[in-house]
Amino acid sequence: MPTLDMPRGDALKESKNVQQPFGKVNYWDLPGKQGRGVRATILMDVAREGVKMGIAIDGSASMEPLFGRKPLGAFLPPPPNNVKPAAQAMSAYLASKAADGKVTAVYWATGPDGQAIEVLGNFTAAEAESFSFAPPKHYGTGTQLLPVLKYFTDGQQRPDLYEAKLGMYVFITDGQMKDIEAVKQYCTQLAHDIEAGRRNDLKLFIIGLGEQVDESQLDELDDLDTGTSIDLWDTRLASEMKELAEIFAEVVDDENVILVPNDGIVRDSAGRVIKDYRDSGLPGVLEFLLPTGDTAFSLEVGGNRITQSLV
Repeated sequence: MPTLDMPRGDALKESKNVQQPFGKVNYWDLPGKQGRGVRATILMDVAREGVKMGIAIDGSASMEPLFGRKPLGAFLPPPPNNVKPAAQAMSAYLASKAADGKVTAVYWATGPDGQAIEVLGNFTAAEAESFSFAPPKHYGTGTQLLPVLKYFTDGQQRPDLYEAKLGMYVFITDGQMKDIEAVKQYCTQLAHDIEAGRRNDLKLFIIGLGEQVDESQLDELDDLDTGTSIDLWDTRLASEMKELAEIFAEVVDDENVILVPNDGIVRDSAGRVIKDYRDSGLPGVLEFLLPTGDTAFSLEVGGNRITQSLV
């Protein structure tokens, strides 16, 4: 099947007169008349899903240049904190999507051997936008993911997060994790517990920042075979903080949340089934391939049929 990677520039078109429940509909023509790609976003309020949100920013010593090193002299201005604007934007976005209107923000990989956590607080969107995100009190000497992962998921320190209907947590790192095998074992157990109904759902995201990131570790998490149908991790790479802020909305995209379980069929303008979501459930973002030149599609869900034009 042809790739559905969205193009940039003039090749990407946006539909006019978008019908509810769609918020945005993009389409593009694949080369060689292989078809017409479509990406349609469904308007939704994640808060209705009972979701709790969290963000964890790497506080190891390698992050010091991004947080801004100490001034070289009394008469020189302090270097900029490049973490602050991206962290403010990401935290505010997460808070706006949370059921309680707040996001839990922490620094991780702090202290001796990178095992400590510095809790920043539970912020509303407005509070996150004005929070300083100053450097960690004690930069870490290593990068350990498991302690902060347990903080969000095991219920010992945060029972409120454990009891959430859905927990969505974002981890940002610029280094290599020392405890990757322990993390994989713990996540495998998490997946089995979710599938067996022993705990509520989780979706975990990790964003690798800079040249020191171990891409193979991110791949191990993204492709983790837990022996279940649960897909815990979504991983991405960002080269710098500006890019991190730009791609963040894609990482915590609504496509990661199932809106309607066991329902949803997409048909082309001729009525042929193009995409069937009755097994996987209808996500917040639909991606599918229409015949070349097709000018409309329809979505059938909940006994209703919505027809959306592409022109």
